[in-house]
Amino acid sequence: MTDRSLMDDEVFRALADPSRRRLLDLLNARNGQTLRELCAELDMARQSVSKHLAVLESANLVTTRWRGREKLHHLNAEPINAIADRWIHQYDRRRVQLFADLKTTLEAQSTMNDFVYTTYIRTTPEQLWRALTEPAFTEQYWGLHHETDWKVGSEMIWHQRDGKVTITGSDQVVVEHDPYRRLAYTWHHITPEFATAVGFDDELRDKISPEPLSTAIFELEPVDDGQVKLTVVHTGFEPGSTIRTMIQDGWPRVFADLKSLLETSPIPA
Repeated sequence: MTDRSLMDDEVFRALADPSRRRLLDLLNARNGQTLRELCAELDMARQSVSKHLAVLESANLVTTRWRGREKLHHLNAEPINAIADRWIHQYDRRRVQLFADLKTTLEAQSTMNDFVYTTYIRTTPEQLWRALTEPAFTEQYWGLHHETDWKVGSEMIWHQRDGKVTITGSDQVVVEHDPYRRLAYTWHHITPEFATAVGFDDELRDKISPEPLSTAIFELEPVDDGQVKLTVVHTGFEPGSTIRTMIQDGWPRVFADLKSLLETSPIPA
């Protein structure tokens, strides 16, 4: 049995339990909750809730982050995306719709605006870091590259659409740079040139251009079976942000193409 099939089995087992589905519902309603907060919503012992969360985390349906001493739990739609993409042609329309409904539920915007998404890539932290930072590789899976020296505080210039669109701004900078572990930078401006290049109409451009810059954070963590756990945390959105809604569809596509690149064409040393 393949690694992917084993992961599918974990996802199905995790979703089979009504208590675990209830936990996903709670996180869908309000993402980023602590164990204490989740326990308060359930008629269940703390130890039982903790075990259910461990199963969901093992299946990659829940991803966790630390905020000081608090461990926050976030929904992660990656396993459902993978199942839908892989099996969509093998199931009847009704079952396909069930997957689509679940995928939509897991990706729905919660009352907390941080976007958190985790995937596992069979690669090394060094190769993944190069894929995230070197223009030769970001162009392959993302269609853009960043011009910067990657020092904290340095300006970033975004070159998109085969270099036809250049996005600059003094507040568009590198926030964190910890090689092979953590990278963060402010998201780019929505300029008129960018809006035209990607097909935004005037109404959408005028709606999203005033939104403040957000921040994209990449966390890399090697795991035991030759994979790297990659988590993107996109934060800093205002309530009702339109860009927040847009990136929740964009990041899964970027990560899928990144994963395909690294697992089919490993970056040479």
